[in-house]
Amino acid sequence: MHPKALLDACTELVAQVLRFEHPADAVVSRYFRERRQLGPRERALLGDAVYVVLRKKLLLEQLARSGSGPLHRRLAILGLAAASADADDDPARSRARESLRAALSPAELQWLAECEAVPQQDLLAPHRHNLPQWLAEALRAQLDEPDFWQLAEALGQPAPLDLRVNVLKARREQVLGELEQAGIQAQPTPYSPWGLRVGGKPSLARLPAFVNGTVEVQDEGSQLLALLLDARRGEMVADFCAGAGGKTLAIGAAMRGTGRLYAFDVSAHRLEGLKPRLARSGLSNVYPVAIAHERDERIKRLAGKMDRVLVDAPCSGLGTLRRSPDLKWRQTPQSIAELTRLQGAILASAARLVKPGGRLVYATCSLLPDENEAIARAFDAEQREFSPVSAAGLLTQARVAAAQGLTSQAQDSTQDGRFLRLWPHRHGMDGFFAAVWQRR
Repeated sequence: MHPKALLDACTELVAQVLRFEHPADAVVSRYFRERRQLGPRERALLGDAVYVVLRKKLLLEQLARSGSGPLHRRLAILGLAAASADADDDPARSRARESLRAALSPAELQWLAECEAVPQQDLLAPHRHNLPQWLAEALRAQLDEPDFWQLAEALGQPAPLDLRVNVLKARREQVLGELEQAGIQAQPTPYSPWGLRVGGKPSLARLPAFVNGTVEVQDEGSQLLALLLDARRGEMVADFCAGAGGKTLAIGAAMRGTGRLYAFDVSAHRLEGLKPRLARSGLSNVYPVAIAHERDERIKRLAGKMDRVLVDAPCSGLGTLRRSPDLKWRQTPQSIAELTRLQGAILASAARLVKPGGRLVYATCSLLPDENEAIARAFDAEQREFSPVSAAGLLTQARVAAAQGLTSQAQDSTQDGRFLRLWPHRHGMDGFFAAVWQRR
């Protein structure tokens, strides 16, 4: 593609994404589907540039003020420049950098050089952390100043690619060898015994281990939720907000394909995404069920019958900003308040499924206490038949390394390690929270 045409395409894509009418990944995917003439390298560069704009939106908008021409073109230039930085170490980035320069006028080249020369220490705080003010304040309230800036830096970086080995089909060491033979660098994840962390951005679609269901893409933190649930052979288990089923598949494999595992969700469309993954997995114990709401009659009929229930509640997703940076611009304090009401209702409804002696796990991929500890404390006060269980103790039993360091520390020492609390800058995973109870 001609350099000017590539810059025009990036400008158009940036404009579409910044409307925030739909999730950024859906907008980018649709844009590429409608433009089949774009090659793999062009798609990768455009995608990287758009996500740079989303991650560094406040900074790039500030720098764009000093330029001329349409705003979205200036943002596209800055995004492409950042996406092709460090060109000396990467021939592909070097070509992308030269392509960008070929598309710019002399005035734009001069402006870009001036923008890139701005010292980091001269930036105002919002242009360094690139978070909405309300979110920055909510995170600062939980962390000391150095910790906050480490988190902000981590959230501004792309997430690694994690895989989960399907224990029904292979051992982790075996899959490592297969990936090595395929020229893919990977290493065991530090905490999950099922996880592999892959270097770079390899295409997995035709990888035999992916095609035959030996591996699935799943963040290490998400894998730990399945370990907390600790579903056993022959049990009755429910994944209450299953979505496309990543955790469902991990739970089913832990059950060794036995028992009965219900995958509930209010979105039949999301559950459709589970079907091809389920076919690859080799599991025969999973039953996807689309429900109308958390009080659906099909839920009531199963009340008190489940050994284990996972509630991966709808949430802000603010723990996944490395993957979905648009969420910080699409969420608001008002939307968080609406979510917390829904989360409490869903948890209370799911709790009815748990039989005496059964386990209940509430989880989110949020960093906000309103969606996490506050929901768990409210449940404690309202549901006296449920006793809290230490997440640190459960992870230690599951032989997760350094389990205590994955949990929150409380002023009351008896509550130390009660909640799973994962932070991207501390643990190298998405931000996750989980609370666990046992029904008396």
